Amino acid sequence: MTNLTPSPSPSSASAASHSFNDLPLPPGILSTLQQLEYLTMTPIQAASLPIALAGHDLIAQAKTGSGKTAAFALALLTRLNPRRFAVQAMVLCPTRELADQVTQEIRRLARFADNIKVVALCGGTPMRPQINSLEHGAHIVVGTPGRIIDHLGRGSLNLDALNTLVLDEADRMLDMGFYDDIAYVATRCPAERQTLLFSATYPDGIARLARQFLRKPQEVKLLEQHDDSKIRQRFYEVKPEERLQAVGLLLKHYRPVSTLAFCNTRQQCRDLLEVLHAQGIHALALHGDLEQRERDQVLIQFANRSCSVLVATDLAARGLDIAQLEAVINVDVTPDPEIHIHRIGRTGRADQDGWALSLCSPADQRRVAAIAQIMGSEPEWHELGELQNGNDSPLVPPMVTLQILGGRKEKIRPGDVLGALTGEAGFTREQVGKITVTDLSTYVAVARNIASVAVRKLSAGKVKGKTVKVRALED
Repeated sequence: MTNLTPSPSPSSASAASHSFNDLPLPPGILSTLQQLEYLTMTPIQAASLPIALAGHDLIAQAKTGSGKTAAFALALLTRLNPRRFAVQAMVLCPTRELADQVTQEIRRLARFADNIKVVALCGGTPMRPQINSLEHGAHIVVGTPGRIIDHLGRGSLNLDALNTLVLDEADRMLDMGFYDDIAYVATRCPAERQTLLFSATYPDGIARLARQFLRKPQEVKLLEQHDDSKIRQRFYEVKPEERLQAVGLLLKHYRPVSTLAFCNTRQQCRDLLEVLHAQGIHALALHGDLEQRERDQVLIQFANRSCSVLVATDLAARGLDIAQLEAVINVDVTPDPEIHIHRIGRTGRADQDGWALSLCSPADQRRVAAIAQIMGSEPEWHELGELQNGNDSPLVPPMVTLQILGGRKEKIRPGDVLGALTGEAGFTREQVGKITVTDLSTYVAVARNIASVAVRKLSAGKVKGKTVKVRALED
């Protein structure tokens, strides 16, 4: 296995000098990249694309948000024959949310050809429309292991023409117990294929997967490093019994608009949610007990800034890439330093600043020392007593999510909802936030001070010429 460890700094001169034009990509793809303003490669793209485009199997270690989706998407699109209506590439993902993100990104990059068909195959949605899509011919499928296996069992998915298999966020699929499922799917793929494996961390199961299913893979490892000027990291020592109450103190002191609070267990998530609600803080939890529809609603509310705090385990939050995340709170210190780095890297993205705040009991000192060693910096310790809670005004999110009954199946588009709110209802574009259309519902974030009026006006008016039912979602 060849080990290639490029420079870990995304801002290094060598990374910045890499242009997509330096790669053996077809003119149509290069033109699409230019239209999408993908000007220079991210470090993971610069390190992995030459290997993937040369046809080698690959193991790449990179976090969410590093540009890895485009890295494998460009590789599989280059090998694709648009004139052959058969599944030529498959991407396995741990969650439906990640599969949806990957599907959208591949579709954007596939604009250079009119007829490339990308189909998402995930659980939590009906089988029949997926079967119909496959019957009409698909070039690329993106899905979760369980649903892919369902289709293989029904005979609705044929992999005879497959030339590229991608395992995205393979470590989380292993965490979720999908090893046997991945193994089953891999054995149903042609032996003469390219396999690209992407993972944020490198647990033992990855090496086992590589030995079993990859052929002489080359390895690229990007060590995550965070810009200290963008992510301010602080550690607070707490007694175990004051840990949950301390989260509220941090929120009231720093007053972030959006916070992701990580717990190590589901029970800790449930307990923290109760404490935050008792303190009047708008919080929602993401855990394995939720139905898919509830999970979707939680993510929509958090992404559109109508929920202040999302409480989650690492497993539940996998694949989340939320823009404008002001703070990450580690309610529990994770035993794996790489996961800690992955957690805090969700804030301070692009040109934004972020806080990474960790609550540590005396028993956590070893874990903190391991984190400090891998990050190469001394932890900055603070006392809870330093926190100023003079501002007693409640921490209220700026938006409220409205749910409109009716979605893609009723041909509703975001523009229809925006038009209804800024037209007859009389609101400004600035008062309307993110609009998300699903199969059966449409969700729109509106400024909190107009929420009740917006519900009334939308209910009394029409969207796409039809009367609709509308309600405000609040925790």
